[in-house]
Amino acid sequence: MFTAPKYQLRKKFFKLVGADFDIYNEDGTLAAFCHQQGFKLKEALTCYSDQAKTDALFTIQARNILDFGATYDVTDAKTGEVVGSLRRKGLKSMLQDEWMILNNKEEQIGIVKEDSLALALVRRMLTNLVPQNYDGFIGDQYVADFKQNFNPFVYKLNIDFSKDTQGLLDRRLGLAAAILLAAIEGKQK
Repeated sequence: MFTAPKYQLRKKFFKLVGADFDIYNEDGTLAAFCHQQGFKLKEALTCYSDQAKTDALFTIQARNILDFGATYDVTDAKTGEVVGSLRRKGLKSMLQDEWMILNNKEEQIGIVKEDSLALALVRRMLTNLVPQNYDGFIGDQYVADFKQNFNPFVYKLNIDFSKDTQGLLDRRLGLAAAILLAAIEGKQK
């Protein structure tokens, strides 16, 4: 379903409970709408094909209530099949955000990490006005770029899978990583 090489994620600004994310194709059409439930003990997000929430595509579910190195399972909403998981490297992420990409057998196949330690420290210690940038790898193959636009009012994340010419990263897992970067990492700044 997700075959475009580039997307843009936008986090809804005026949301009192939970969070909503729109994911757009390059041409500006809506590719997915994701809703994060509020007041849940475990993080839970569902991605739909439309804002009316009529057709669920995949879910992102935290395994535990409180977990510094949380693992989030990405599941196909139609088949119930676990696509893979994303696990935050807790202690390491205090200085520089890093997530492991796991396949459906719990084997690490890749990583998503913040671009540089120096910029990560500037973001944490001095200002959150320096946009975040993450690189995604499957093995040692560079497959994704997640780059935040500088905008202090609206969170926008440009997602580029164009380097993944062999289709190594399941796009649902890649988009789930982008959503978690916006939902989880965006809160700590």
